[in-house]
Amino acid sequence: MRAARYHEYGDTTVLTVEEAPDPVPGPGEIRIRVAAASVNPVDWKVRSGALRDVLPVDLPAIPGRDAVGRVDRIGAGVEGVGVGDRVFGLGGVTGATAELAVLSAWAPAPAEWNDEEAAGAGLAAVTALSGLKTLGPLSGRTLLVEGAAGGVGGATVEIAVAQGATVIGTAGEHNHAFLTALGAVPTTYGAGLAERLAVLAPDGIDLVLDAAGSGSLDALVEIAGDPARVVTVTDHRNAERLGVRVANAANDSAWLAEAAELGAQGRYTPRVARTYPLKQIAEAHARSEGGHVRGKIVVLL
Repeated sequence: MRAARYHEYGDTTVLTVEEAPDPVPGPGEIRIRVAAASVNPVDWKVRSGALRDVLPVDLPAIPGRDAVGRVDRIGAGVEGVGVGDRVFGLGGVTGATAELAVLSAWAPAPAEWNDEEAAGAGLAAVTALSGLKTLGPLSGRTLLVEGAAGGVGGATVEIAVAQGATVIGTAGEHNHAFLTALGAVPTTYGAGLAERLAVLAPDGIDLVLDAAGSGSLDALVEIAGDPARVVTVTDHRNAERLGVRVANAANDSAWLAEAAELGAQGRYTPRVARTYPLKQIAEAHARSEGGHVRGKIVVLL
């Protein structure tokens, strides 16, 4: 199969497209013929070697954690899915940006999502759901999402709105119309946020989810009034210092199915910033690494 690979840690120049061995699904896994895979910040952080002490990988490695495609092989003990089914989901830390990929968590991709959208749903949706479930019931509550225009932030906004929350999202002014379209009340981040929120939410902020990891966690705790009302999916270091809970993504098929159901209802549509062909994998990583991406970067196979 053709795959994006890197044989050593480094910048985008270590990425290449080449032939690689076909993966084989183990018990409880499936293999898909990939239509599209997304690029997440964890992909280039792993590739660079920045996470080698936390998430070491065997080299050469294929970047990518989530993808969409048709099932072409089923591992032992797997039920409820058949060859030819269109599914989206998650594999390991690496392995998705290839013609064939093994998934350990998956759900049927709703017909309402095209391949680009379905490719961008897996990791963003389970990360958002992890954070929101950690915060607890959302109906009738006001939620602040810090970094609401990115892949995880956008998923958080739409899922929270679907669950009955009033959502205020922070982003640069050029993304405010985008946040409004997602169902959030937009505002800018940074200095003066508490004052802006006092106007937008005079009864106060009930809950906060930090999807930015921009170093604003101290201010977010002050806005919420209690670290127990704040969750971060990005800022592990400051969370420990402040007593803020950290929510991590999990390869959970039930969470993927929950996101897919919202997709089928038209209440959650993964937002795609840009697509790239496989041969431009280095450019796709560079775009993600540059930050300020509205939605997901997706590689088409």
